[in-house]
Amino acid sequence: MKICVECAYPCQTLYTSYKIADDKALGRGVRLTNCQRCRRFADPYQSYDQTLIFINLVLMKPQVYRHLLFNRLGRDDDTFDPSIIRLAVLLLLFDVYLTWARIERLSSPPPNILSEQPIVLQYLFFLFLCLTESLLFHLIIRLLARLLVGNTRPNGVSTALFVSSCTKLFPILMVIWEYDIPAAAKSVGWAVVVNNVEALRILLDCGYLTAGLLTAVGSLVRIAAGWVILSAVGLAEASGYSALQLGKGDLKVVSEWGWRMGLG
Repeated sequence: MKICVECAYPCQTLYTSYKIADDKALGRGVRLTNCQRCRRFADPYQSYDQTLIFINLVLMKPQVYRHLLFNRLGRDDDTFDPSIIRLAVLLLLFDVYLTWARIERLSSPPPNILSEQPIVLQYLFFLFLCLTESLLFHLIIRLLARLLVGNTRPNGVSTALFVSSCTKLFPILMVIWEYDIPAAAKSVGWAVVVNNVEALRILLDCGYLTAGLLTAVGSLVRIAAGWVILSAVGLAEASGYSALQLGKGDLKVVSEWGWRMGLG
């Protein structure tokens, strides 16, 4: 069901397309539908280009989340849109790059068995690590969303998490400019957490407290799984979890937890 991005009122159609349209992507030959409740355009993003949509997504505007999650990527049969599958693969590979690069740049990495393995096995290990963390993160949130708010569209929840995690791609600028990877990872991690909460709030029509709880529990499970896997090869000290030791009640704890919750 399509909805108004302003007030979330159901709409039968979002626009009317004319046969004389010469370029639908630019909005020519398309008449946007007005919402019957708020009388504003039901979905003006139908005539926006991808760049403007991405900018609004970064700004966390509720309207663009409703446009993407309900009007563009949402499906009645709760299947994944092909573009979401491609985005999920891209995010996974980028997680592998950031995790591997962060550990390799440590000034004094702890002794571990992974460094003695061929480069292919190292890559497969970090791929397994990131894939496991991501799967558990999604599965826990999908389960809790069903139990707490009665959500019956689990793939919609995963779609919201993937879309709101697109800020993970920002560190790609490190290919052009030199950045401190740990600092970049922390900043991006906080942004991802906030975006995840906002996307879940809009999709599930719940409060910030519930959306924050779902994100926090899923992230904690992901953190625990990552710690177990990294501990098995002697890399737990290098993963950022060491900052969670008891007795260090400073801002470093909050910082490390935040970016681990976001980047896994």
